[in-house]
Amino acid sequence: MGVVGEDYDDAVSELGAGLAWDLSDLIDLEAAGLEVEAAGGEEAVAALLDGAEAAAESFAADLEGRVGDLDGPGLVAAMRRLAQITELAGRALNYAHLSFAADTGDPAIGALLQRASERATRIETRLVFFDLEWVAIDDERAEELLAADDLDFCRHHLRMERRYRPHLLTAPEERLVTELSVTGHSAWSRLFDELTSAIEVEIPDAEEPVSLDVALSGLFDPDRDRRRDVAAAVTAALEPGLRTRAYVFNTLLQDKATMDRIRSYSHWLATRNLANEASDESVEALIAAVRDRNELARRWYRTKARLLGLDRLADYDRMAAVGADEEEVGWEHGREIVLETFDSVSPRMSEIAGRFMDERWIDVPPRPFKRGGAFSSSTVPSVHPYVLLNWTDRRRDVTTLAHELGHGIHQYLAAEQGVFHQSTPLTVAETASVFAEELVLGRLLDEAGDARSRLNLLAESIEGQIATVFRQIAMNQFEDRVHAARREDGELSVGRLGAIWADTQAELLGDAVEITDGYRSWWSYVPHFISTPGYVYAYAYGQLLALSVYRLYLDRGEDLVPSYLEMLASGGSRPPEELAAIVGVDLADPGFWDRGLDLVAEQLDAAEAAAEEVLAAS
Repeated sequence: MGVVGEDYDDAVSELGAGLAWDLSDLIDLEAAGLEVEAAGGEEAVAALLDGAEAAAESFAADLEGRVGDLDGPGLVAAMRRLAQITELAGRALNYAHLSFAADTGDPAIGALLQRASERATRIETRLVFFDLEWVAIDDERAEELLAADDLDFCRHHLRMERRYRPHLLTAPEERLVTELSVTGHSAWSRLFDELTSAIEVEIPDAEEPVSLDVALSGLFDPDRDRRRDVAAAVTAALEPGLRTRAYVFNTLLQDKATMDRIRSYSHWLATRNLANEASDESVEALIAAVRDRNELARRWYRTKARLLGLDRLADYDRMAAVGADEEEVGWEHGREIVLETFDSVSPRMSEIAGRFMDERWIDVPPRPFKRGGAFSSSTVPSVHPYVLLNWTDRRRDVTTLAHELGHGIHQYLAAEQGVFHQSTPLTVAETASVFAEELVLGRLLDEAGDARSRLNLLAESIEGQIATVFRQIAMNQFEDRVHAARREDGELSVGRLGAIWADTQAELLGDAVEITDGYRSWWSYVPHFISTPGYVYAYAYGQLLALSVYRLYLDRGEDLVPSYLEMLASGGSRPPEELAAIVGVDLADPGFWDRGLDLVAEQLDAAEAAAEEVLAAS
């Protein structure tokens, strides 16, 4: 287990040590092609970075100032060398990042992450020349080179790099920006992670404080007094570090404003849209389509208030179970549900998902100082992905498991594309995860025996749609306003941030949900605002795309599965429009977003019908 050590396994003994991930594959030096030995994780990380740095120095010595002179075979050879450097550094950096995610409180792990980040940045700095020289080549000559044989493993990547041509600086400036990122954005993001991971919530009647994730799971409790108490406890726990987190946020808002100005980006979201291979117009159309149909979310919250016997929901009621019999789901049962569901669609999907559990590619239980939430990390193509969960025995954990394993399957299949094409734009990256969630929920709905059972499942589904589509666009609007305000008015106070958060939430919730004063600080634990500005709209994009794919699956059944798996295995080797076209979805169609939202409306209709049956019988 390298730097994680025996204490890590001891900490998860309640669920079983086999549910803690084993990161040793990342630091297998023989598999990485290095003929050296290392005594542990720290030494292995150093050896990997030594190899990457030596290869980067050799690469720069051979090619700096000469990229424009390369012919087709020369470009292919250069890109293969870059791929190997990226693999070596990626193994080291992923090991350090994942170790830190598992235990943000261990100073040794934090120090390892910092050393690895600094060395990886030096390597990246040494290679900056290549991208600059590549994009400087005139378009006609570049197209000749891109037509070279054997360039499939990086052709799309190289073409996409040229889109950044108007925004690149000189070589010395790019090196400086890269060097300073370690003590700039990366350092502030790490601080935010440490601050939020260390938050402890004192739940009334609990024997000891719990992590933020565990506390937030209490908002699903059917007892309203309990939910109110949990919300108050979360607000109280957020208060001590609120000004510090606001300062971190303000600093990163200004950092982005500065970089956008220096690089001549026209607006704060332009960099994200470019990375997502999405036009400004398509993103604006998505945001407008969702905002125009916020009433779908409000309809559900009004129905939910009736089911809970309330005149109106408060913000802490939104996730409450609609029935008092909300069952707990243990890990083994949840695992079985997901694997069996995947197997009914594609044995290949189930086989890959099973390997995450059997081969310790997954970390399941919550622990002190473990990063909150859930994610799947694709690492590098020569090593499998890793999934992190915080399992709290709620039914939502089952869909979270399906969601992250959907990511994992996508990343596993796309690894064959190599390091340049393994990752997809964020707008497509959520497709497999949301599709997997819908599969699990669809199976459970088919097996539901009565209106109450259907309602419970449909409620969970509708609330997932609201969280992933409508709430993410509301959070996009929060980001939009704070980025604009920071640029126009300077540093934003805690009160101003809270007011903007409340206003943008109110636009979504309307008169259906009361926003309490305590909720105004809840923006302050959302990591996406800090680490990946502009990220959140991709959830809505991916959700609506996934719903369209899922509808095709319902219509076509197993006939769709081969093309679906082909889309996943294509990774980021094609633009999003071409990836979606593999399964028959046309992203260029102006009505695409509304058709996805129509599917949400259909689920809402079914949920309201089930609710009427339950209310009539009560």
